[in-house]
Amino acid sequence: MRVLETVSRHRNGVTEDVIARRAELPADRLEQLLRMLCREGYLTRLEDGSYVVGEALMLLSSGMDRSQALRARLQSTLDELRDTVGAAVYFGRYRDGELESAQVADGPTTPAVNQWVDFRSAAHATALGKCLLSQLDHDRRLDHLSRHRTPRLTSRTITDERLLLTALDRQPSTVPVLDLQEYAVGTVCAAVPVTAGSAVSCLALSLPVTQAHRLRRAAEMLSQRAAPVMLSLAI
Repeated sequence: MRVLETVSRHRNGVTEDVIARRAELPADRLEQLLRMLCREGYLTRLEDGSYVVGEALMLLSSGMDRSQALRARLQSTLDELRDTVGAAVYFGRYRDGELESAQVADGPTTPAVNQWVDFRSAAHATALGKCLLSQLDHDRRLDHLSRHRTPRLTSRTITDERLLLTALDRQPSTVPVLDLQEYAVGTVCAAVPVTAGSAVSCLALSLPVTQAHRLRRAAEMLSQRAAPVMLSLAI
């Protein structure tokens, strides 16, 4: 955010040295950030080597059709993540007391899980839902569970509310939340929180159970590539 703020103050372009000084970042870290920000369209590098604000940042900060621009930006990021991790990727958000319908990036070789039960009614059984619930305080979790039952979807689903609340309390924020065939037989999932201000959101992925050995590594990759999503939500 400091890099974006610095560049946005210089409409005619600003050099890497000035950005480093104003943002107080070492050269190696700044180089990585500039590369990522240009790739995501938040910055543009001019022929003389200076940087200006990119199209993605202008769309998200303009206030015009921001919701549509944010959804398109997120979809582009999810598509890239899908190709990087080799799995269907989801973005979920908890807002106004409910889990919103997840945004998904899938493909012929990375099929999304069959949503035979709406994710919004199955937060207790999905990695995405449990990751969102883990970011709520205890009272908000209780409020959610008072409005949504915890039915058994597979033999692995946690249906006991006390056990579910205990598992959520013990979930480390730095460890991916897992769903090992709790939502759908034959599918394993992982989710990582996306922290941007007060937003309660997460990224998740799903794999066929035959590829379960890839789950933790894929989740780590997902976490490492979450920065563009955080920026989209923060701007």
